[in-house]
Amino acid sequence: MTTTTPAAATPARPLSLLLCALGGEGGGVLAEWLYAAAVHAGHPAQSTSIPGVAQRTGATTYYVEIHPEPADRLGGRRPVFGLAPVPGAVDLLVSSELLETLRQVGAGMSSAGRTLVISSTARALTTVEKMAQGDGRIDDAALLAVLQRHCRGAELLDLGALAAQAGTVISAVMFGAIAASGVLPFGREACEEVIRASGKGVDASLRGFALAFDALAARRAQRERAEQALAAPAGQAERTDHALGRAPEPDLRALGRARVAAYQDEAYARQYDDRLARVDAAERAGDPTGAHGGAIGREMARWLALWMAFDDIVRVAALKLAASRQERVRREVKAGAGDVVKVYDHFKPGVPELAALLPQGLAGRLLAWDRRRVAAGHEPWALPLMVGTHTLAGTLALRMVAALKGQRRRGSRFAQEQALIERWLAAVEAGAREHWALGHELAQCGRLIKGYGSTNERAKANLLHIVDQLARAPRPADERAGAVRAARAAALADEAGQQRAQVLVAHGAAKRAPREQPIRFVRRRRAA
Repeated sequence: MTTTTPAAATPARPLSLLLCALGGEGGGVLAEWLYAAAVHAGHPAQSTSIPGVAQRTGATTYYVEIHPEPADRLGGRRPVFGLAPVPGAVDLLVSSELLETLRQVGAGMSSAGRTLVISSTARALTTVEKMAQGDGRIDDAALLAVLQRHCRGAELLDLGALAAQAGTVISAVMFGAIAASGVLPFGREACEEVIRASGKGVDASLRGFALAFDALAARRAQRERAEQALAAPAGQAERTDHALGRAPEPDLRALGRARVAAYQDEAYARQYDDRLARVDAAERAGDPTGAHGGAIGREMARWLALWMAFDDIVRVAALKLAASRQERVRREVKAGAGDVVKVYDHFKPGVPELAALLPQGLAGRLLAWDRRRVAAGHEPWALPLMVGTHTLAGTLALRMVAALKGQRRRGSRFAQEQALIERWLAAVEAGAREHWALGHELAQCGRLIKGYGSTNERAKANLLHIVDQLARAPRPADERAGAVRAARAAALADEAGQQRAQVLVAHGAAKRAPREQPIRFVRRRRAA
């Protein structure tokens, strides 16, 4: 009698999880939780970490392997785990920041046929992104497109917002998202039990865990509704939008008007309305069929509101006193209901800030005095202050400054800003009536206005130079529109202004004379 021995079953491979966290986000705690939850559920596991430095070598990564079968089912066998992730062999990639997620994708860790990615949509901007004169942020849409091509699925949540809502660190939120992903061979209860056993910040950690778990479950349900909606008849489009939870586009005009009214008063908001009405009339004249959908008006609604609500010491004082700011500070420091939080704000107002609230005559004399000091080799006059916002004296001082809102209209800067706004507005109106593209490009030049102090002054000078030299040049309107677009892009991309100057000259603009800058000689002290 002949017997045959059945072939040994192919052993299940361990699940590989790669966790990426920035400094202070609790990545090590998250790895410990995962390992402890696996052991608590009876699964063999192993955890290792690879330190990193964000923005240079990347985030610190934690690698966890979990065997999908409990140890009591292995018949005495012990799985062999790896110490580091293998490119293309990661089952779950979890990251607390979108660009860090793409770093791991670029390193080949994610596989289109195997890897599920859980990533926060929030960004911690790199130094290079912050240095740009314009919007230097990397396009999130491009990052997401790369991510989707290199994973079998992606779950994207604002993990940082969920952590702030729960009053915990992001590691607890990441743990909840991992538990809801369906990758782990054990359930939610084992994960929550590990958090309870940790004994530190248990309630807040469980809140963050639950928020992420429920959010991911809701996304799955929403995805199912979307798949059902794709098969629904065309007549159900309105109900489909409601089922998918699509929010309508924000009303930029209403938001802009509210910002301007809060900044000054209702009369100022009516002036905002009147200015937009002038733009609308000009756009209708240049685009009578409405083929462009009022794009010039939308651009102006955004940038006009930002310029009309320019920063000054009155606005800064009001923002420092805002209740939302106090709540945000308490959230950031994770203060409890009975904790006392002391906040010290540092100010350094100079002559321009003080002269802004004075009538033109007094302001001119004060600014001239400061210019003479600078020309003589002195630093511009400034008054360094440290104000305890949590104290009665500090709060009263800021309230006195914030109460100067009425004086703003009588100040020299208010009149200057309104005159500059009118110059830009007149150019947009004329451009829109003559050629829609020219008006649209000039409207987008409003994004050049940003910052405060010398940065704001350079931005306004750039915009007005483009308006005066390019928008009114004796050339066809479509060529002027292209010149304005090129000059705006150069101004946003070039802090020093060299590229912008070259573009302006190339399109026929007069070369700007260099600004006077004092040269200071500092005596070197001899070493003792």
